[in-house]
Amino acid sequence: MLEDDPAIAVVGEASTGDEAVARYLELRPEVVVMDSAMPGMGGIGATRAILAKHPEARVLMLSMHSEETLVRQALAVGARGYVLKSALDLDLAAAVKQVHAGEQVVDPAILRQTAVGDERPRLTPRELEVLQLICDGLSNKEIAVQLGLSANTVAVHRARIMNALGVHKTAELVMYALQNGLINPL
Repeated sequence: MLEDDPAIAVVGEASTGDEAVARYLELRPEVVVMDSAMPGMGGIGATRAILAKHPEARVLMLSMHSEETLVRQALAVGARGYVLKSALDLDLAAAVKQVHAGEQVVDPAILRQTAVGDERPRLTPRELEVLQLICDGLSNKEIAVQLGLSANTVAVHRARIMNALGVHKTAELVMYALQNGLINPL
């Protein structure tokens, strides 16, 4: 879609979050179109890593998931936009141009969903990070080491997540997260 627009030059592509960070550092594109569900660190992690070193970077998140928590997390780490792959009227080139111009772009379908009063539970970015690691099969202790937290803090996060989502077992938690697009399944 982007290569069809003569005003846009695609300078590189990446298959994983780690590769996206490396390609950004190598190529320094004016706008990064980041897939939220990339293998490895994922699109949100890659966006966080890029913006930590280069806060001027412009990232447009592209996702299959309209979950408000994921949209908020992407914007919280510094993405300047969030558009849905499934949108019938998706004009990715126009969204890239808007982000390049310094505007924030959020898919209208997401805005309509939020306006309707979507009352799904909201998880913090840290809770989503812990949730992803739980779903990856890590223990509280392993999560604590990876995130630089105490095992007790991870246990508190796990309890809050399960309480917020209304689940009581880890298997239920994983199923809920997968069914609602809260985690990267890869």
